[in-house]
Amino acid sequence: MSDTGDRELGEFGYTNQLKRTLGSFHTFAAGISYISVLTGVFQLSYLGLSEGGPAYWWSWPAVFVGQLMVALCFAELAAQYPVAGSVYNWAKKLSNPHIAWMAGWMMLLASIVSISATALAYQRTLPQITSFFQFIGDGTGTSDAANGVLLATVLIVFTTLINAFGVKLMARINSAGVFVELLFAVLLVVFLAFHFVRGPSVVTETNGTEAGHSSGYLGAFLIAGIASSYVMYGFDTAASLGEESLNPHRNAPKAILRALVASFVLGGLIILFALMAVGNINAPELGTVGLQYVLTDALGPAIGRVFLFVVFIAITVCVLAVHTAAIRIAFAMARDNALPGGRKLARVNKKTGTPVLPAIVIGVLAVALLVLNINSTQIFSAVTSLAIILIYLSYLLVTVPMLIRRLRGRWPREGAPAGRFSLGRWGLPVNVIAVLWGGAMTVNLAWPRNEIYNAAPPFHWYLKWISVLFVGVFAAGGFAYYWFVQRHKVGVLADHAAAPAAPDEEVSR
Repeated sequence: MSDTGDRELGEFGYTNQLKRTLGSFHTFAAGISYISVLTGVFQLSYLGLSEGGPAYWWSWPAVFVGQLMVALCFAELAAQYPVAGSVYNWAKKLSNPHIAWMAGWMMLLASIVSISATALAYQRTLPQITSFFQFIGDGTGTSDAANGVLLATVLIVFTTLINAFGVKLMARINSAGVFVELLFAVLLVVFLAFHFVRGPSVVTETNGTEAGHSSGYLGAFLIAGIASSYVMYGFDTAASLGEESLNPHRNAPKAILRALVASFVLGGLIILFALMAVGNINAPELGTVGLQYVLTDALGPAIGRVFLFVVFIAITVCVLAVHTAAIRIAFAMARDNALPGGRKLARVNKKTGTPVLPAIVIGVLAVALLVLNINSTQIFSAVTSLAIILIYLSYLLVTVPMLIRRLRGRWPREGAPAGRFSLGRWGLPVNVIAVLWGGAMTVNLAWPRNEIYNAAPPFHWYLKWISVLFVGVFAAGGFAYYWFVQRHKVGVLADHAAAPAAPDEEVSR
């Protein structure tokens, strides 16, 4: 089956230089570690609870349904095209090289921002385990940003080194971490179930968070829902490792859907059971510390710290997976010579079978983004929100062209091998919902709000509008560079070109 995958790379004009060593659990682990329910749930639970109260829980199933529509579309694509840089190469097949470049650029930028955002979760976990990790300040919040940047930098250096050493080492660490995360996520659900002090009706309580919103609780809920939006994405990573996976046409679609469903079930239960187990549902720590507070409050300091240590492991493998996915996007674009320095970025180390330079460059850029914001008190919510916006935009650059193809009767593609995952007659409604969902969430995430982008003084208009400015500048600036400079150089590099080239190859246009 790996020979089939290598032959089908010829449709993109490539020959595979990466090593096929990853089994079905490795691809599943890559998807679920990117989503990383323990990382996302614990990192932004404070935002959901402070802005929406316990009723923010309802954003969890809402986000799941929307993202499931996207994941189903991606599962179809993964069955047909399990290729490195999934979003970039899918957009290239569904539309044209210009849309593809934009999808890849947005996804690459999103991945770098996601590395920074996810690494910041160390600050909300490690000092809760022991004050030893509060190297800067006293942990009262005034120095959390600087200390968070320090901890995040250490983590990014680690993931850079691991990814540079090769995919096998990354996969072993990632798979072990995912096993521990899933095991303890189940145990956490069980432990919390033995400490209930109230019923599930707690998720109907808003704690008065609707006050100050002209649209009532809806306004509060849309802000709080960002906490859930942050968790359930990145499932396409399983397909992005397709060139390094065994039997990817079969394993990648399953890995995408299983990772999303498993994360939804475990995450939903953890949030619900934590709200049912915490001693005081109005405790201010819920809105400042988040669910980390519940672990030590409901389970006691000793057991709580054990689970916090597992959250630390989950954060580590999550950043590792995000970094891995970012490298594949950069590599996929570089071998098309679609990035500056493409020849160097696309070079695969013969010993490790891994593109080393992208790992280093991405790590440096992720740290630089943190350093630029080192004194920003709203760094946690702002950087996180920017990451999600970019992800949703890059996903739209796949689901929209896919929908256009469906409406024109050009998807599923003619001559597609039988027996691979397909939505059949459900494809059109699922695709329509995926596009509508992605558009609505992009607007909600980018909406200029002080609560997200300028939560503390000094208040400046440009901070409130940073999401629009950041995305607009990098989207327009990046595409302008591509159109006027890099576009004329695009074409599969000789070292990566299939021989003979596929007759329908369009990359060089």
